[in-house]
Amino acid sequence: MLWTAAFVSNIGTWMETVGVGILLTAQTGDPGWTGLVAAAGFLPGGLLGPLGGILADRLSRRMLLLTTTTIQILLAAVLTYLASTGTPSPITVTLIVFAGGCAQAIGFPTYQTLLPDLVPPEDLVGAVALSSAQWNLGRIIGPALAGIVIGLGGYALAFGLNAISFFAVIIVIILLRLPPPAHHGGVSMFESFRQGVSYTKNDPALRIVVAYMILNTFLAAPFIALIPAMSQLVFDTGAGGTAALVTAQGIGAVAMGFTLASLAARFGSGRVLFAVLWGLPPALFFYAIAPTIQVSFIAILLVGFLYLGALSSFMSIAQLRVPAALRGRVLSLLILVLGTLYPLGSIIQGQIADVIGLRATTAGTAILMLAILAIARIAYPRFTDGLRAPPTAFHGEAAGAVEAP
Repeated sequence: MLWTAAFVSNIGTWMETVGVGILLTAQTGDPGWTGLVAAAGFLPGGLLGPLGGILADRLSRRMLLLTTTTIQILLAAVLTYLASTGTPSPITVTLIVFAGGCAQAIGFPTYQTLLPDLVPPEDLVGAVALSSAQWNLGRIIGPALAGIVIGLGGYALAFGLNAISFFAVIIVIILLRLPPPAHHGGVSMFESFRQGVSYTKNDPALRIVVAYMILNTFLAAPFIALIPAMSQLVFDTGAGGTAALVTAQGIGAVAMGFTLASLAARFGSGRVLFAVLWGLPPALFFYAIAPTIQVSFIAILLVGFLYLGALSSFMSIAQLRVPAALRGRVLSLLILVLGTLYPLGSIIQGQIADVIGLRATTAGTAILMLAILAIARIAYPRFTDGLRAPPTAFHGEAAGAVEAP
């Protein structure tokens, strides 16, 4: 039920995202506004993710999700009203998108922490992978529907459908039986956050997860942001080529979403993680040197498959190891890595590509990632043993509190 509701809502969110981009481009003729509004929706994830993690461990997760989702409904309704009564100003649209991004950033760690409460441990890897797969499915379906809906009923219809889509999440959250929050014993929010950081630093498997996630996010993930540039500047295929590459990347991610659980069950999460990490740089290099858009389609499908495998492995390993009382804070640290290093890496790689070309930049980052993996393997041959170490005991504010099953 939660997967279906999130999928419906995700489609609506992507419809609004595309609609806002088209609206501002048509209104201003300035692509800078499009980039600004995209950043306004994404940036809060890096800034407010830790706060969302703290709240997820201290407050009722049901009430927190209901509150943040209600805020998103109201903001989408305001945007719908403004679009139906006139043309909202670019500043107003950007502020609404930023506020919605803040609500989503605070609620997302809570959504992630729900998964271990809804499935048995042996199914958690599959649940995390399917959660990522639905995001990629929405990323494919939402923009396609946006074009049709805007053509039929204008921007207001697209924004209104997004507002309605959030009610699917509201209904499901009300129906779910969730455990109560752990007692925080009067610990301050700053100290609560420090406990999450300290636990992550002291747990050997989490240190590995964070280290490799930093490497993966900074060097590999920017390929997603640079897909339009690859299509238009390298292959000169315009919007159609961009749509094809985005779709291929999404198909690869969805395929991994439906196979990761069986792979992890057969080979173990640790082996799968290192297989996809070592496979990703060659796949990126193949994507960088692909001679035609058709070959690039196949290459980025493989990249999407491996990248989703790495990202889902990071999240599932963390969720399996972290005590329930700390789950939101630790997961918010991973979200912080993703929310800060992905845009930073995208900006840096974009600037480098302006000088040496996008092919050389993507190929160079793939080689650099492979070299770092090899150096780490040689310098710290037993580094990966931490994945098999028992989880670190937690003696913080909720050491004696156990959440209901």
